Amino acid sequence: MSDRTRRVLVLGLDGGTFDLLDPLMEAGDMPFLRQLARSGSRTTLESVYPAKTIPAWYSFATGRDPGELGIYGFMEPDGGPGKARLVRTFRPFEAFWDRLSRAGHKVGVLNLPLGRGYPVHGFLLPGFFSDASTTYPEGLRREVERALGCPYPGELPVYRIAEREAWLAEATRAIASRARTAAVLTERERPDFLFVLFRETDRVEHQLWDELARPVAEIPADLRRFWSAVDAGCAEVHRAFQEAGGPATTFVVSDHGHGAVRSDFLTNRWLAQEGFLSFVNGDRLDGRRLVSRLLFASQRFAVGRWAGRPIADVLRRPAMAGVQRFVGGSTSFEQAAPRIDWKRTLAYSYPVPEGIYLNRYNPSIDADRGRAIVDDLRGRLASFRDARIEVFEPSRLYRGGTFDRAPALLLRIDGMATESRMDFRYDRPLVKERPRFFYGTGTHRMEGILIAAGDGAPVLRPGVPRQLTDLAPTILQLMGQTPPAELAPRSFAPAAGFAA
Repeated sequence: MSDRTRRVLVLGLDGGTFDLLDPLMEAGDMPFLRQLARSGSRTTLESVYPAKTIPAWYSFATGRDPGELGIYGFMEPDGGPGKARLVRTFRPFEAFWDRLSRAGHKVGVLNLPLGRGYPVHGFLLPGFFSDASTTYPEGLRREVERALGCPYPGELPVYRIAEREAWLAEATRAIASRARTAAVLTERERPDFLFVLFRETDRVEHQLWDELARPVAEIPADLRRFWSAVDAGCAEVHRAFQEAGGPATTFVVSDHGHGAVRSDFLTNRWLAQEGFLSFVNGDRLDGRRLVSRLLFASQRFAVGRWAGRPIADVLRRPAMAGVQRFVGGSTSFEQAAPRIDWKRTLAYSYPVPEGIYLNRYNPSIDADRGRAIVDDLRGRLASFRDARIEVFEPSRLYRGGTFDRAPALLLRIDGMATESRMDFRYDRPLVKERPRFFYGTGTHRMEGILIAAGDGAPVLRPGVPRQLTDLAPTILQLMGQTPPAELAPRSFAPAAGFAA
């Protein structure tokens, strides 16, 4: 392409939020991002719902919302009751960089969650699903590892409080290694478009949000070093991209925001309580057994809160699977599925935790009865006293799509400060004070981040709503390409005074 072609770099910070980044930038821990935001402009970026890594990044890549993609979470139904598979691609839709590739732009995509790479004019090194995911070109991971002199980083392992120091050190090393990989590939390939995703930011926020939410001076030093490494990684990739020459725009983007998690809503437990989900022979599917209940009850006391997470850490080890079943019982949805009466059950939640599905295995549910069940569910959820439950129908939440495999309803609880869960782990639907040993202290929010700086960067005016799906047509226009007709109206490049 011509040296005058505008080039675009997108740095993805999974779960990035200004609630955390602003104090760190002001404290001097993230000087590159602070300068980038000051030299350009910034705003919040509204995610899609559910605001989860896979549907969100796939919506960013394609400009399509989850309803159009038919992707509502990490998993999708596959086969009979209680069976699901991991979502591994946004196909048959294409990413905006596929369109750039066909137009002759060299593109690079690093660490996007994909089951396998595919041919592009450039390179694609997937992340998240497997350390052995196929790259494009094949063998790229081996080439990267030779250049790095060490293994290319995969997904972080399960967090255990007893291994906090080592786990966070591994997360920090992974950030540096991923940034070095992106810089090496940029120097070698000189892409016109580059996307680099740092997934570790989300993982750290999930586990350690309670520490990150403190005043900056009280955040532990190793956590501040992690975020400084994120900043340094972004700076390294940005510098390599700039050095390749030509007009260049840099975006810093997150797929969603982050915040504290307070409570958990066990949707299937509520559905069973309300009579929408039935068990064979009247089985009540008791939740945790005595030892586990005592652990849960101990959270009311300081010594219990101190001891709960180390005990839970031990129980989560793979070698302790038998002990887990003895202590916790068979309470996952997959374990419970054979005990559900599928001919009488009206609705259930699986495999998307935020979703409630009508039971297509119940022969008595026709279109009219299905509509009545949905109306009944909506009314009862709206009147739930102990949490604020927003209820959405996919056909009204999304721009389009076929919804035959979608949840009948999607729930958002307490502004996402309460997480929806699918298991039967406890005997009541709402665990109002989430135990510290549960699943970490942070969860997602709708408001992510958007920073734009450099040549031709659109001005991001505060208060002007920007959505994650707006970026695909915007970047296409910035790079001189015409977006698909259905995406073009959402580009904010013309509103910012730029037209291709």
